[in-house]
Amino acid sequence: MTPDYYVSYLSIALLGLADILFVLALIGASRLVQRRNPYPQKLTTYECGIEPFSDSWSPFAIRYYIFALLFVLFDVEAVFLYPWAVIFRDMGFTGFIEMMIFITVLLFGLFYAWIKGALEWV
Repeated sequence: MTPDYYVSYLSIALLGLADILFVLALIGASRLVQRRNPYPQKLTTYECGIEPFSDSWSPFAIRYYIFALLFVLFDVEAVFLYPWAVIFRDMGFTGFIEMMIFITVLLFGLFYAWIKGALEWV
């Protein structure tokens, strides 16, 4: 390997170092100018203007996280359909078969989640 190869990565390393130093400088500057006035009411957990009535570490039902994760998963996968639709005529029959396999895998995942009850909100 030639020395030019390593020199080309030196600029990336310097940029990364500059980024880290910039972030640290911003964090340091914010610590210098911030107001520090902690009092008991300010240190309580904020719950939409209501006084907290229980511990803030109360467990949440995992089904809400699963539901959100499934939404994000299928939403992102649906985004992949747009580029395929744009170049559909150029891809031909092979592209059509590949996309049908992709959609079939998505549908199997959706039916599996449905059967397992992951789509039930309550």
